Amino acid sequence: MNQIMVNSLTLKLTLPTPELEQAYLDYVKEWEQNGEKISPFSIDPQGLDFKTWLEASESIRRQETCPPNLVPADTYFLIDNAGRILGAINIRHRLNDWLLNFGGHIGYGVRPSEREKGHATLMLKLALEKCRELGLEKVLLTCDKENTASVRIINANCGVLENEMPDGERTMLRYWIVLGEL
Repeated sequence: MNQIMVNSLTLKLTLPTPELEQAYLDYVKEWEQNGEKISPFSIDPQGLDFKTWLEASESIRRQETCPPNLVPADTYFLIDNAGRILGAINIRHRLNDWLLNFGGHIGYGVRPSEREKGHATLMLKLALEKCRELGLEKVLLTCDKENTASVRIINANCGVLENEMPDGERTMLRYWIVLGEL
C-alpha cells in the first residue's frame, strides 16, 4: 500500500525526484513564510540548491554513502493528485544512541496550510508499511510532550508510550509501534 484514497484525493508517498523541484521549493517557501523551522529536518535545504539537496538525500539512503554522523534513512513526500507536497516523512533504518533517546525511527511534518486534515496520520500509516518493507519489527517515535497533535497522530497509529525523557527545557515522549500488531 503506497497510496490511500481520501474523498476524491489520492495521497501517496514518493521519494524525491528532479520532477518535484518546483513542488519542493513551494513547500519550503510556505514553511519559511509561516516563520517555522521545517520538519522533518531532512527536508530543510540548509542553503543547498534543489539538485544538491536531492543528491544528499539520495546518499543518505545507503550505508555505503551515508555520512558517518548519520544513519541510513529514506525521506518521502506525501503527494496529492495535483503533485502538491502536503507533508514529508523521514524513516531511519536503524537507531543510534541519540535517536534511541530523542529522535526515533520516524520524523514527519505537514505544510502549514494542510494541517488538521488528517494528512500526518495517513502519512505515518503509509510510512509504517515502508518500515515493514525494511524489516523493522517495531519503530520508535518521539515527540515533545507539548505537541498534542503529534501525540494524537502517534496514538492513532497504535503508539504505546514507553516513557518520558528530559531534553533541556522540554520533555520528550517515547512511543513504540509494534508493526505486527497493525
